[in-house]
Amino acid sequence: MDEFKNAYSIEFLGLAAEHSEADLHDALLRNLGRFLTELGRDFCFVGSQYPVQVGSQDFAIDLVFFHRGIQCLVAFELKVDKFKPADLGQLSFYVEALDRDVKKLHERPSIGVLLCATKDDEVVEYALARTTAPTLVAEYQTFLPSKELLRAKLHELYAQLAPEDAVVPRATYLRRRS
Repeated sequence: MDEFKNAYSIEFLGLAAEHSEADLHDALLRNLGRFLTELGRDFCFVGSQYPVQVGSQDFAIDLVFFHRGIQCLVAFELKVDKFKPADLGQLSFYVEALDRDVKKLHERPSIGVLLCATKDDEVVEYALARTTAPTLVAEYQTFLPSKELLRAKLHELYAQLAPEDAVVPRATYLRRRS
């Protein structure tokens, strides 16, 4: 699903390093326009603390969007901790509730996105291996890395990508001969 990212940058929220789910939720709502831009094209906001009732119990989905391109509801569940496989149960439940009780006949099955502070890709892979509901786990970043760190990572990447028998630039060759 190219419409979704593996990580979302939300440094524009100005969250403290230690923040609660309520802080994250409130900041996203206050900055909804910028968050929609970060999500990407075709996302439309449907609701916050979106109510669903299953049996005689009431539940609230953190954020619900509609994606015009793929014609489906998208439930975002927010977590301020590291990804835990148990979080997928709650999200799958919400996706099922949307599909049974909210989705229109012409729409495709709903998608769930668990947005958490950090994740271990191998744990995510195991947790999603037998999940039948379309579900993604993404992490959010509350600050951008420093320019120095980005520069160092870029040089590291260039070094990994450079072929071992690469031609040494002429200016470097001339300096070595001197």
